[in-house]
Amino acid sequence: MRKLPIFVISCFILFSACQSKQGKEAGSVEFKNVNQSVAKSFSDLKTLDTFKIELTGRKPEDMVLTFTIKKADGKEIYNAKIKGTELLGSTDPNIDLTKEKDQIVFIKTIADDFFSDENFLEPAVMPEDKADNYVPDKALYEELKKKGLNGFKYRLGKENNIYIAWSEQEQKVKIYYNCC
Repeated sequence: MRKLPIFVISCFILFSACQSKQGKEAGSVEFKNVNQSVAKSFSDLKTLDTFKIELTGRKPEDMVLTFTIKKADGKEIYNAKIKGTELLGSTDPNIDLTKEKDQIVFIKTIADDFFSDENFLEPAVMPEDKADNYVPDKALYEELKKKGLNGFKYRLGKENNIYIAWSEQEQKVKIYYNCC
């Protein structure tokens, strides 16, 4: 009788030791999908819109970062799907991303930092700012300068930042600056 509890405990320890090593390769990255949202004024200075990102996929070539903005009434006003390979495409050449593990960590870091405070631009354009060659729509730029609406920026690699804002005139989100 005494040997039965020892046998059961031994089996349990052996079973749990085998389980903890299963499915985890040496050097593998434990990856959980990123799903974040934040409320900020964007399309209207008096209400809060919902900014949401979701990073799905397990391998860089399968990963997709979905970025949406919904107005306070629930209407979706922006939707961008960014492939993991796009995020890796124009990175700093000094960053070693030859290993898949490092690529996953890099993409996840971009997702984790997506809603950092520095990406919310209040206002989108300062009154003293002047349009340059990186402004694709001068009329929108002037509208933002006059109305004082907020903007948001996100990056697609080292040399590509997308700046977006709500156009009251056209009633949609547009790119107002695209630069390094």
